[in-house]
Amino acid sequence: MIRLGKVVAIDGPSGAGKSTLAKSLAAALGFEYLDTGALYRAAALALRARGVTPEDDDGRIASALNGVSIDFREGRVYLDGRDVSEEIRTKEAGHYSSVFSARKPVRDFLLPLQREFSSANGKNRNLVVEGRDMTTVVFPGAWKKFYLDASLRERARRRYEQMAAMGKHISMEDAMEDVALRDSRDSSREIAPLKKGEDAFYLDTTDLSASQVLRKMVEVIKGCGPEKKNEK
Repeated sequence: MIRLGKVVAIDGPSGAGKSTLAKSLAAALGFEYLDTGALYRAAALALRARGVTPEDDDGRIASALNGVSIDFREGRVYLDGRDVSEEIRTKEAGHYSSVFSARKPVRDFLLPLQREFSSANGKNRNLVVEGRDMTTVVFPGAWKKFYLDASLRERARRRYEQMAAMGKHISMEDAMEDVALRDSRDSSREIAPLKKGEDAFYLDTTDLSASQVLRKMVEVIKGCGPEKKNEK
């Protein structure tokens, strides 16, 4: 049996602050950070490069992913040995990542890859991971579990500011539509839909700064915070 390191798993909808908090939490704990969203974006990029469309059947998708190599090292994402860290952050990459993430061959392809990170090279690596099904599917036995949430408007605002910081200007209306569409896809898909795990600690980040959320997460992990895991 493969022994895994300690895993702090974080789930939540788009714009809830998962990536920012996961990175900060990993630094605070001395753990490694795994950006699972980047892996899905890289898989989507690989599929599009091979001419795959969302209308193709599962067999076509599985065949296209055969032999694809995706790696995450020191915060950078590599697709078939090529650094695609910036390429996967476009609006188009995000769209196809959301669409293809609902397909079984994509999830089957990335599931073992994600789990292997906590025991890579024979080492039990302590990880902070974030995504849509980290606490329910990928790492159901995670050491600590969180579900981060925020209002739709706040998440859209964060998405708008994130894109602006990258020099990609969209309207607030576009940001609202994009976030709402992702919510619908993530929560209604048949395979591993977004949902709060029963044993995950719920945390609404709408009116909290990133530092405040981080402090609360560290308190919960150290046993100093509230024990109401299902509070909502």
